[in-house]
Amino acid sequence: MKLWEAIILKIKPLDDRVLVKPVDPVEKTQSGIYLPDTAKEKSQEGLVIAVGTDEDLQSKIKEGDKVLFTKYGGTEIKIENTDHMILSRSDILAVIEG
Repeated sequence: MKLWEAIILKIKPLDDRVLVKPVDPVEKTQSGIYLPDTAKEKSQEGLVIAVGTDEDLQSKIKEGDKVLFTKYGGTEIKIENTDHMILSRSDILAVIEG
């Protein structure tokens, strides 16, 4: 069983909510300068771990999709020492393809 499968068994979002694992922001600028942790911006991209029970939402967002979400939206939680977020439908701005 993979780690994300174990997480799904523990936490299942309700209604129009989505469990997302934020993707770490780039540690290096385009000019090649490495950024310290204190200078990094909060990530706005994440990997969908689980989708709530809303059927319309399930038709648009699936587990494994990469999404773009609002900067200060959702609720931050820790699952097995890893940061995750529970976002409502309105916090998700887009699905990133490719």
